[in-house]
Amino acid sequence: MQLWYLLKEKFIKNLLFCTALVAVLGVILITFFVFSRGWPFWQKYGLVKTLAGTRWLPGDLVFGLIPLIVGSFYVTAIATLLAVPLGVGCAIFLSEIASDTWSKMLRPALSLLAAIPSVVYGFFGLIVLVPAIRRYFGGLGFSLLAGGIILAIMILPTIISISEDAIRAVPKSYKEASLALGASHWQTIYRAIIPAARSGIIAAVILGIGRALGETMAVIMVTGNRPLIPGSILDPGVTLTGTIGTEWSYASEEHTTALFAVGSVLFLLIMLVNSIAMLIRTRGELK
Repeated sequence: MQLWYLLKEKFIKNLLFCTALVAVLGVILITFFVFSRGWPFWQKYGLVKTLAGTRWLPGDLVFGLIPLIVGSFYVTAIATLLAVPLGVGCAIFLSEIASDTWSKMLRPALSLLAAIPSVVYGFFGLIVLVPAIRRYFGGLGFSLLAGGIILAIMILPTIISISEDAIRAVPKSYKEASLALGASHWQTIYRAIIPAARSGIIAAVILGIGRALGETMAVIMVTGNRPLIPGSILDPGVTLTGTIGTEWSYASEEHTTALFAVGSVLFLLIMLVNSIAMLIRTRGELK
């Protein structure tokens, strides 16, 4: 009987190792595929020239990434500025203030928010946000502002859930000591709990940024997809993901390698963002 349990335990360990290995190999193969397909483009057009180019005209074989990078930066920055205060505030409310009744109501709603397909968010932006921006701010309505607002809604569950976990992970002794010294509940939250959970909250924000950078469908539907450097957030624009999503279906051979190059830039940006988040979270846990 003991031998059977040992064999069973060994089998489970090997099975789990194989699943982890498959995941790692999948990431390696995808990385190799994207970069190998994009490498001929970098050899022909040059890294500096492409990254510094201000025009994206695939029909004329002009592939400047500045309009795409600027568009991605704008929508991600808008989403971050809107989602961080709301997300962190909601996390504080759920972990430190909300009653059990409110928690039972809000958590399923947040789970539902995370489960909604991106195309549904895109339809919401198309029907509600774009006309509202056109009416109150002028212009076409299809704009970087619309993309940023939609992304802010989409990254809220990520920021809220990770921030809440970070706040709940703060030892209760911190709160008890602060209250024992005469601090109010709000002073305890602001001066004791939030500083202690800072690394986890920062990691939540950075992971939210990574989520915003990688979103495609909803952004395509509301930003206007114009590959020009925008003058303001009310102008139409295009993102790295949006360019790949909209142009892949009709891309020629040269154009296809350019899109793989765009994908490699996007891959590196998201990998960098996620690595920073993991580093911050790890350093916070070590403290």
